[in-house]
Amino acid sequence: MIITIHDEASSEERAQLMAHLCRITGSQHPITTTQMANGEVIALDSSIIDPEAHTLLSQQRAVAKITSPKTTYQLASRVFQNSDSQIVIGNGHECNPVTIGGNAMPVIMSGPCAVESKEQLLMTAHAVKEAGAQVLRGGAFKPRTSPYQFQGLGIEGLKLLAEAREATSLPVITEVMEPGMVETVAHYADVLQIGTRNAQNFPLLLAAGRNSKQRPVLLKRGLSSTIDEWLLAAEYIIAAGNPNVILCERGIRSYDQQTRNVLDLTSVPLLHQLTHLPVVVDPSHSTGRRELVPVMSRASVAAEANGLIIETHLDPDKALCDGRQSITPTILTRIVQETRMLARMMKEEVEVVA
Repeated sequence: MIITIHDEASSEERAQLMAHLCRITGSQHPITTTQMANGEVIALDSSIIDPEAHTLLSQQRAVAKITSPKTTYQLASRVFQNSDSQIVIGNGHECNPVTIGGNAMPVIMSGPCAVESKEQLLMTAHAVKEAGAQVLRGGAFKPRTSPYQFQGLGIEGLKLLAEAREATSLPVITEVMEPGMVETVAHYADVLQIGTRNAQNFPLLLAAGRNSKQRPVLLKRGLSSTIDEWLLAAEYIIAAGNPNVILCERGIRSYDQQTRNVLDLTSVPLLHQLTHLPVVVDPSHSTGRRELVPVMSRASVAAEANGLIIETHLDPDKALCDGRQSITPTILTRIVQETRMLARMMKEEVEVVA
């Protein structure tokens, strides 16, 4: 159940609505509202509200309308919001803001898997900007399979990312791994990335949804998540108050050892049917092989992805993290040129047909 609040509802009428909702749901906590393209809304589980209470709820002066999408994910559903969400990245810091989603050209996010040093990051940041990337990626905190592998520079890495943004005017995306670090990472970064290992870390999803700066969240697909599980994870973030969610297809686990994961590109056009949220693809983690990254980048844009997130390193063979899947700035330049040409061609064909 989604309750849309009247734009002209007074503070008193809103307070009456919130008090009424707390009574009929038995909630001991404040009800969360989310500002969507359709207006300010509240999402609830309709199964806990009986028909009589539903009728009384619809009579509240602050209620504009009540809708009941048939999907378990409500606010993320295209049934509720048919228009594509367009999310602005970088409007909270002094940098060049980027819009992702809708008819905007695909956004290229690139940089090293991990922030290794000041010199490495700044040189890579300038290189990816020159190659045409619009957002700088880099891991300050690195969840690794082995506890003996490089885990990132932590807070120092966040500070270096902020310094790189100042030097290049590129917005920054970096991973957050625990609820207690959300506000800290949001202070330094323009986009909070939630990785595949944390795709169903519900306390982290809620914290990202409640981050005080309303930073956009890039939510990667879980290692073995179904589409519905992925969208419900996004629903956690939106229902907590943050509508700025970007979905990232990064491959799902299989038994084959030739590639790191199986890149499920069918998810991209399917998600565009199911949700209004932007969808990007990570061809680095999905393939695990740098020679496959260019062709899968083109394939992702052909599947109508709203962007790409690609690992780039000045010397991939010496990278402290995921060097096998990292490309050089020279290859990134080619990918940017090819994918933009493909995106323009696809857009021109659509306009001709229309």
